[in-house]
Amino acid sequence: MSVVVAIKPSARKRNAKAGTLVFEDGVCHTFPSRDAAERWADDLSAGDGHVWVATAHPADDSPVDCYLVSRATNAKLEAAYDKRRRRTRGDLKSDQRSLDGA
Repeated sequence: MSVVVAIKPSARKRNAKAGTLVFEDGVCHTFPSRDAAERWADDLSAGDGHVWVATAHPADDSPVDCYLVSRATNAKLEAAYDKRRRRTRGDLKSDQRSLDGA
């Protein structure tokens, strides 16, 4: 039984190797088993952005069995967002101090 995996845009954005694969070989890749697809995802993640294989939704009528996905985020930007969100919620307690010591 073969397993067809499509590379989602989130994986391409987070993992340069996945982006290169899409450019060179297309979006869909076939593997002999789910385990083989997961090993492939682990190999792609080594030294690059983390990607994993997720099962397609049962209502998904596309010819793929799974998707290679990731969270296409930048950790530094996420931290900035959390800080801004705390301010907008009125959390005025902060450990930050000005540079002049005041």
